[in-house]
Amino acid sequence: MLKHFITKVCGKFIFAPRIMICIPSQVTEVEKKAVIDAASQAGARRVYLIEEPIAAAIGAGIDISKACGNMIVDIGGGTTDIAVISLGGSVVSTSLKVAGDKFDEYIVKYIKKKYNVMIGERTAEELKVNIGCVYPKIQDIEMDIRGRDLITGLPKNITIYSSEMMEALEEPANMIIDAVHSVLERTPPELAADISDKGIYMTGGGCLVDGLDKLLSERTGINVMIAEDAISCVAIGTGKALDNLDSLDGKTKR
Repeated sequence: MLKHFITKVCGKFIFAPRIMICIPSQVTEVEKKAVIDAASQAGARRVYLIEEPIAAAIGAGIDISKACGNMIVDIGGGTTDIAVISLGGSVVSTSLKVAGDKFDEYIVKYIKKKYNVMIGERTAEELKVNIGCVYPKIQDIEMDIRGRDLITGLPKNITIYSSEMMEALEEPANMIIDAVHSVLERTPPELAADISDKGIYMTGGGCLVDGLDKLLSERTGINVMIAEDAISCVAIGTGKALDNLDSLDGKTKR
C-alpha cells in the first residue's frame, strides 16, 4: 500500500524519495523501527518520523520553536495524542486508543443495548457527524436510521435523538478529558501558566464532535480552540516539517 501511494505521488522517480511519517507520541522503539523498515522496503531513500502532536501544532500554525508552552489535543481515527510542546519538542505527552473509531463503537453498543437493533459502523459515523454531541444542545435534534432487529432478524427503522448520542459518547469523552487532566498535572508550572493564558488547541476529525471543546473548557477552566481545517492539520504539518528539515532536525528521528 505504501509503495502504491509513493508511486502515485512521485510517479516513476529516478531517485528514491525522502518520506516523513507521523507516529503516535507513545510508540515503542520496536514500533518505530517497524515503520522505518516498511517505508524503506516501499522505496524510500530516507525515512523521518515525527510525533503527531508536533505535526498537528505545525499544521495549526503554532510557532513551536519558542520557549513558551503550547498544548495540543489531536483526536484522530485510532488514537488521541495529547502533548505540551515547547522549544520544538514534546515536554509531556500521552497517547490513548480512544478516538473517532471508538466513538463509533460506543454508538453501536448503545443502540444495540437500548433498542436491540444492530447498526453498522457507517450508520454510527453518520449519527456521530449529524447529531453526535457531548454537551447539552439548546434543541434536541433527531435522525432516522435503519438497522437489523436482533429479535426478529428483520430491518427496523428507529429515531435517535442528540440527547441519546450525548449519553452514548459520555464515557469515551470522559476518557479523553481525564487524559488531558493527567498531562496538565505533569506539566511544569511555567508552561502550565502559558497554556492557561493561550488556551488548548484541538485538531483532528474527532475534535469536531459537537460540544467536545466546550466540555473540555468547562472541566479544565482553560479556553479551548479548534484549529482551522482541523482534519488536515497533521498532514499539512508533516508536509511543512519535511520542507523545513534543517530547523526540525533534532526533533525528527531517522
